Amino acid sequence: MEKTITVIGLGAGELEQLPLGIYRTLKNKENIFVRTMEHPVLNSLQGEGLSFTSFDELYESFGTFGEVYEAITDRLVQEAEKGPVTYAVPGHPLVAETTVQLLLQRERRNEINVVIEGGQSFLDAVFGALKFDPADGFQLLDGTNLKREDVQVRHHVVIAQVYDSMVASEVKLTLMEKLPDEYPVKIVTAAGTSEESITEVLLYELDRVTELSNLTVVYVPPVKNEEQLYKDFDKLREVIAALRGPGGCPWDKEQTHLSLKKYLVEETYEVLDAIDEGDEEHLAEELGDILLQVMLHSQIGEDEGMFSIDDVIEVLTEKMIRRHPHVFGETEAENSEKVLAQWEEIKQSEKEENGGEAKASSILDNIPNSLPSLMYAYKIQKKAAKVGFDWGEEAPMWMKLQEEIAEWIQEIKAGSPDKAAKEFGDILFVLVNLARFHGIDPEDALRQTNSKFNKRFRYIEKAVSDQGGRMEDQTLGALDSLWEEAKLIERRGAEEQ
Repeated sequence: MEKTITVIGLGAGELEQLPLGIYRTLKNKENIFVRTMEHPVLNSLQGEGLSFTSFDELYESFGTFGEVYEAITDRLVQEAEKGPVTYAVPGHPLVAETTVQLLLQRERRNEINVVIEGGQSFLDAVFGALKFDPADGFQLLDGTNLKREDVQVRHHVVIAQVYDSMVASEVKLTLMEKLPDEYPVKIVTAAGTSEESITEVLLYELDRVTELSNLTVVYVPPVKNEEQLYKDFDKLREVIAALRGPGGCPWDKEQTHLSLKKYLVEETYEVLDAIDEGDEEHLAEELGDILLQVMLHSQIGEDEGMFSIDDVIEVLTEKMIRRHPHVFGETEAENSEKVLAQWEEIKQSEKEENGGEAKASSILDNIPNSLPSLMYAYKIQKKAAKVGFDWGEEAPMWMKLQEEIAEWIQEIKAGSPDKAAKEFGDILFVLVNLARFHGIDPEDALRQTNSKFNKRFRYIEKAVSDQGGRMEDQTLGALDSLWEEAKLIERRGAEEQ
């Protein structure tokens, strides 16, 4: 026996709005199941003597809507094993009705046969109530599963299934990530019926409204204020394109990948400064400057017909998924060391797949020559260590350092500045090795020291100035005393924290 479930849409409003064919079907069917009794059509039909089996009690039995919908689907399939089943849902069966989609999944697995018998969508009534043209750009979203990235603020947005204040609260918080707290939204209840109501509230008040029900939708009008689009990535893209387009900025239009190189380096170091300062607001601003560089390079690529920001994002997304199989695949990596080892293995296999030259190339490939020297030394030493070219203990490093210092002093005494510079570079290289042995990033360590010197020297300058003196007139002893004073103040500040 074929297990058949006939799904009927109850429409968006009252019995008078129900199509005649649907009305006759409901009158002539037995064993009718409904997802919820909270619908005006069902109240009217009960008055005419019809009875229904509802699933309302399941909403109290499970913690999530997903579990409720799965339970309803299971029950309907079980009932269909006994004979044909009629299942009635609000609105149109194929609009914002998860249980119907679950039933259709069962049909695709050949478990049941599903027959859809129309019904008026609540959207027709909503369009009429709000008087907007969906062709201008329209989104229908599920309030029980609303995601920030799904909301297109330039479109008319209708959010369905905002049953109660709990769902309304989640919707509110999600929308507030993209819109101002006081952005006006509309709450539409029982659209198209004699009980229709439209209430305009500010976004932050959305979950304080009492008339929320199964017949409620939330309408978010398109954003027209340019400043309110500043969080929108597409708006940023438009701005960058305008800067390099006709009538744009002469400086921006002149830039090339080559001319922008120095700015990317400068902005990167300003990000590092902001991190060291611990100033989150400043960090956000400096990260924006880094993003500006990415956008400018991408716009240049698009202007030249080579690549766009879409290609940049696509390559990055694909790479992140491919190189994290422990997150997006089935491999495991329980700590960061294994993650890094796996990352390197995947990179190596990618090289071999992209030309087969990786086996003959150096392990030091792909370390940018433009890195700061301390960072470059750190990275090449780390790469060499992976194939065993490294001291396994600290003592030989100290011996090597003494040897290099002696050679440097010898060249200084010999009056050979070029050779002395090379020997001094050897000293730094050994110091980098020692830092790496102890898990210290030498670039970061020196940056901290530079910052410390900067603060102390500025303290000395201010102290001398406050005393009415000039730096040039101070003895080294006096300046050194102020230096020690600055150190003491730093130490006290650190102890207080």
